[in-house]
Amino acid sequence: MNAHAVAALPVRTLRPLQPMVWLERACHDIRMAPQVGFGHGALMALFGMLLMLLARDRFWLLAGSMSGFLLVAPILATGLYAVSRAIERGETAGWSTVFAIWRSLDRRLVGFGLLLAAAGTGWVMTSAALITLMAPQPVQTPADFLTLVVLNRESWLFEAWLALGGLLAAPVFASSVTAIPMLVDRQVSVGDAVLASWRTVLENPVPMGVWAVLVMGFTLLGMGSLMLGLVFVMPMLGHASWHAYRDLLPAEG
Repeated sequence: MNAHAVAALPVRTLRPLQPMVWLERACHDIRMAPQVGFGHGALMALFGMLLMLLARDRFWLLAGSMSGFLLVAPILATGLYAVSRAIERGETAGWSTVFAIWRSLDRRLVGFGLLLAAAGTGWVMTSAALITLMAPQPVQTPADFLTLVVLNRESWLFEAWLALGGLLAAPVFASSVTAIPMLVDRQVSVGDAVLASWRTVLENPVPMGVWAVLVMGFTLLGMGSLMLGLVFVMPMLGHASWHAYRDLLPAEG
């Protein structure tokens, strides 16, 4: 598809609570290929545990790493998008489907992944600098972060940290929410996929806002369970993201 064709794609107008339907469809896809879904979730949980282990005594770094982790998660779910597409088409869906998309080393997906990784790294550094410079005492443990940053009523550090994180996360969400599934599904450029993704958000602000809140909430629950919850959260959100894309933009042909 060329840029003109992408710009002319009709974006469907959705009901405010349509994201609940995406979660329901995701549960169906998980039942159809549980080993792939829970395998992705287990890998994400192990990666999160590794981050916790490496930054256990430097919680200022852990806070940034975990929130930066959210920025790159969509590119890690490309295998789940491919599996949902195969199920949709009535094809056999399994690890071979995932390995096929990984082995392709699609330069568009690799490039987008690097951009997301750069955004995540930038946020980690910004978060670390903000907490290190502004906290009244060194923040080294989760308890330090809670007392010195979150519950410190003499400072606006936590509010500033949240606002800054949201300022970065919002455009990343708008740029990637349907762009990455679109890159898996169609031969379009990264720029055109990002443009289409922004259109879906701007034309459906309420349902996409609901979806952003659900993604954040479920991810925090997964992380708050010492990462174990990600085993279930990752496949659910990954498959649901595919159905979000499919509901918002019409299939080719």
